[in-house]
Amino acid sequence: MRTLSRRSLLGGLTLALVPITSGNGPTASASPAPPSTFLPSTSLPTTSRPALLTAPRGAGPLRLELPRPTGPIPVGTTELHLVDHTRPDPLVAGRVRELMVSVWYPARPGRRHPLAPYMRPHAAAAFATRTEAELGLAPGQVDWTGITTHAASEAPVRTGARGNPVVLFSPGRGVPRTLGTLLVEELASRGYVVVTIDHTFEANEVEFPFGRVEKLQVPAIDPTELNRLLIQMRVQDTRFVLDQLAVLAAGGNPDAEGRRLPAGLHHALDLSRIGMFGHSAGGFTTGETMLVDRRVDAGANLDGSMAYSFSRGEFGQVVERGLDRPFLLMGAGLSDGAPHTHLGAVDWGRFWERSTGWKLDLHVPEGEHMTFTDHEPLLPRLAAAFDLPEALVTSTLGTVDPARVVDSLRAYLPAFFDQHLRHRRQRLLEGPSPRHPDVRFVR
Repeated sequence: MRTLSRRSLLGGLTLALVPITSGNGPTASASPAPPSTFLPSTSLPTTSRPALLTAPRGAGPLRLELPRPTGPIPVGTTELHLVDHTRPDPLVAGRVRELMVSVWYPARPGRRHPLAPYMRPHAAAAFATRTEAELGLAPGQVDWTGITTHAASEAPVRTGARGNPVVLFSPGRGVPRTLGTLLVEELASRGYVVVTIDHTFEANEVEFPFGRVEKLQVPAIDPTELNRLLIQMRVQDTRFVLDQLAVLAAGGNPDAEGRRLPAGLHHALDLSRIGMFGHSAGGFTTGETMLVDRRVDAGANLDGSMAYSFSRGEFGQVVERGLDRPFLLMGAGLSDGAPHTHLGAVDWGRFWERSTGWKLDLHVPEGEHMTFTDHEPLLPRLAAAFDLPEALVTSTLGTVDPARVVDSLRAYLPAFFDQHLRHRRQRLLEGPSPRHPDVRFVR
């Protein structure tokens, strides 16, 4: 299995965003280009990329879809345009900070609403152009804009006497919030309200209302300082979202356009029970947010580094201080030659030693960095349809069985939040399960 250096990526999928220097952190880039979303963190050399591929003659565009969530509750979703008029944008001068977030929630059954698209149309078009070029696909061979979720757009909310626990999601560096949809829908189908955050100007493109698209804009500064800037920005983004959820729960409407929100949404939030999880840099963001904001009761880091620079020995404050609340580490494969666990990665090890709260370290040895994203179900389908190089798939996902590991992810993450937000003991978290042979408990 290829050794992925999460140390050089801040745990993120950066590709051309910054050059990659294994073990020493990225070096500054004078003119960073948008990262790909479907290639592994170390992109294939130009000479190794596939030639232009086409589907069989007469076949229509490939339709991709995610596995249906397994929970018993229908899912609804809506978007919020949030503007923090008190904070200048840290990446673009002369702008205040704006965010797009999606709210996924248990929906009321009965009335029919259209399924929400996987991406907004203009963002999907830009995603398609970039991804087709990186994978060597002919334009139009994949119906990127036609991908849908399993969530009903703007459906009325299923509400109870107490409301639902709330979970926030932060994606990896350079990656849109969309790529967490598999796990987000799963949690919503089990009775959680999940809020997914796009970190504007760090993601490839973020589509705002009326078709406005804001694209990647990161400064060409020292890479360690850039890492600090981005994590600080992400933590501030997350805390602002929490503030706006409080406005929503109190009956207000934080949407910048004042758009009418799904019926019952403000009753659906129980802000006394808040969790957070993130993939890659989003996992780092989760830990740093919990350190400074006690509103978050439990968090999970899916394969994210927690260092600004390994070569300089500069780690996040959460590594140096640890946490006193429940936290799940879940890693995959190798990082700089060692299993990405608290026994193999120095940042995770220090965090583990200094954390006094409940903690668990799970490892997927045959997985890879993007195993925890929507790549896991989608990329094998693309590879089979267009005969993509095996090295591309294994360097992105490892050799783990896709369907089996998806089942495991959709078991362990909800179990973690069920135990620590709903206070329901989960035997799944107490030791290895024969139903999930790809997941190892690291003691």
